[in-house]
Amino acid sequence: MASGILVGIKEEVTCPICLELLTKPLSLDCGHNFCQACITANKDSRIDQGAERRCPVCQIPYKPGNLKPNRPMANIVERLREVKLRPEEEQKRDLCVRHEEKLLLFCKEDGKVICRLCERSQEHRDHQTFLVEEVVQEYQEKLQAALERMRKEQQEVEMLEANVREETASWKNQIESETQRIQAGFKQLRGILDDEEQKELLKLKNETGDVLHNLAEAENELVEQRQLVSSVISDLEHRLQGSALEMLQDVNGILQRSETWTLKEPKMVSRKTKCAFRVPDLSGMLQVFKVNVTLRPTSSSNIVISADQRRVRIMQPVTSGDTGSYDFSVFDAVGLQSFSSGKFYWEVDVSKKIAWILGVCNHKFYHARRLFYQLKLRKENRLKVYSKFRPRAGCWVIGLQDESAYNAFEDSSTSGYHVLTLSVPVPPHRVGVFLDYEGGSVSFFNVTNHGSLIYKFSKCCFSQAVCPYFNPWNCPRPIILCPPSS
Repeated sequence: MASGILVGIKEEVTCPICLELLTKPLSLDCGHNFCQACITANKDSRIDQGAERRCPVCQIPYKPGNLKPNRPMANIVERLREVKLRPEEEQKRDLCVRHEEKLLLFCKEDGKVICRLCERSQEHRDHQTFLVEEVVQEYQEKLQAALERMRKEQQEVEMLEANVREETASWKNQIESETQRIQAGFKQLRGILDDEEQKELLKLKNETGDVLHNLAEAENELVEQRQLVSSVISDLEHRLQGSALEMLQDVNGILQRSETWTLKEPKMVSRKTKCAFRVPDLSGMLQVFKVNVTLRPTSSSNIVISADQRRVRIMQPVTSGDTGSYDFSVFDAVGLQSFSSGKFYWEVDVSKKIAWILGVCNHKFYHARRLFYQLKLRKENRLKVYSKFRPRAGCWVIGLQDESAYNAFEDSSTSGYHVLTLSVPVPPHRVGVFLDYEGGSVSFFNVTNHGSLIYKFSKCCFSQAVCPYFNPWNCPRPIILCPPSS
C-alpha cells in the first residue's frame, strides 16, 4: 500500500514535458508545474500575441515573468529521490534469476553465488560449492588484501608522476640555464659567431624538445595507469562496502584484475644525455689581451709561493679538531700586477685540484680579508666565510669545492650573498680569466673545453684598481699561473 502511495506522489511531481521528476520546478498561474529547463525552452507554448504563452497541459495563457519557483514541490522531489519505490526488488536480488530460488551457495570455480538447483545443474555439477556464510570471511580478506595492494600501487603511480613532473621542471630549468649561458658566451664574442650560436640553440631546442616530449608521454602513461588503479580500487571498495552477495558475485573477475595488475614504470631520460654547449675555442681570440701575471710575495706561513712566483699552495690541509671548528687562516694570494683600465686575460692551471677559488679582487678586499680569515668558525657557519667572496665586498670569483661542486659567489638583496651552482659539463684543467675594466665584466672560460664560458660577472663596479686573486683552498696541490707563451 505504501508503495502505491509513493507511486501516486511520483506522478504528481513528474514534469508533463520530459516525464521525469521535476528539476527546479516552476509553477504557472494555472497551478501546473514544470521543470525550469523544460518550460523555458518549450517552443510549443508560444502564441502569436506578444510575449504570452500557453500552458502545455491546459492551454491557459500565462506570462513568462509570472513563473514562480515551487520550493515545497522541490523538497518533495528531493525526498522522493531518496526513497526506493519498489522494495520488492531488493528481495528479488537474493533469488536466482534462473530458478527464483534462494541464493545460498558459492561456486569457487566460477566465483558466483548460486542456488540449490544451480548446484545440481550441468554447469556446476562437478564444482566445489560452499555455503555463502562459510566463504564470506575468506573472500573478504582476499578483497581487502587486493585493495591494500592496489592502494600501494596507486601511491607508487602518484610518486612516479611527481618524479616525472620534477624531472620536467628540472629539464626546463636546465634549458633556461643553458640558453642563458649560450647567449652570454656568444655575446662575449661580440656577434662574430652569430651563425654558430643559432646552430647550437637549434640543436639544444631539438634535443630538449624530444626529451620533454618523452617525459610528457611518460606522465600521460602514468595518468592512465593511475586511473586504471583507481577504477580497480573503486570496485574493490564497492564490494567490501556491500552485502555478502554483492561482494561474492563475480568476485574472481575483480580479483584477477587486481592480481594481474603490474605497474609499468616509464622510461626516464638519463641525465647523461643532457646536451653540453661548446663555443669555439677562445684562446686565439684572447691572446691579444694576454698578460704575464705573477704572484705577490707574502709573509704568511700558511701558504708557499714558488721562486718563479707562478705557483701557490697551502702548507698543509686544514682539518677540524675535537671542538668541531675550522681554523680559516690566510691561505690566499694575489697577483703582483694591478689594473685600473683596459682589457686583460690570463690562464690558470688547476689540474688535479679538488678545491680552488679564482678571480679578481680590489685592494680593499685584499687588505681586509685577514680580519675575517682569523675567525674560528663552526662548520655550520662556514658559509659566513663564503659571504666575503662577493662583488659588494670587492671580490669577483668562482670556485670548486668537494671536487665536483662549481660555484659563483654573487650579491643578494636579501641575505647579502648568494652562492650560485654552476653547470660545468667538462671539468676544467685550465681556467681563463678575462677582465674588461671599462666594460665592467669578469669572465671565466674553460680552456679545457674549447674555451666555453663558465660564468660572467656583468655590471661590475670597479671603483679602484683590481688584481688577480688565487686561493688554493683546502687542497695541497698548487695553483699554477700559466706563462703567456703557454
